[in-house]
Amino acid sequence: MTYAEFFAEIKAKFMGADISGMTEHLAYQFNIVGEAEGIFYVEAKDGEIHVEPYEYFDRDAMFTCTAKTLRKIADGKLDPIAAFTLQKLKVEGSIEKALKLKEIVESAKNKE
Repeated sequence: MTYAEFFAEIKAKFMGADISGMTEHLAYQFNIVGEAEGIFYVEAKDGEIHVEPYEYFDRDAMFTCTAKTLRKIADGKLDPIAAFTLQKLKVEGSIEKALKLKEIVESAKNKE
């Protein structure tokens, strides 16, 4: 799988999230290693979600994982906290804000 294919798949999953009730600004950068290697960001702002294939320099948290791990998280098959505990997901930055990733994933999963 190429980075472009993986990014399109993940973007579609995140864009399905209903975060209209979320007022907090969150900015995450994802560094994908191994197959489909690349960087993208997810930003929650004013109740809307944005997913773009760029670095986000003023991010709240940065996640590093494989495409397989992120796919499992996005599909709701792997809890982000469990992924961190199992050392499948590395987190840098604000742990408090990083924990909100679970809310975004759950709202996207509920939308399907």
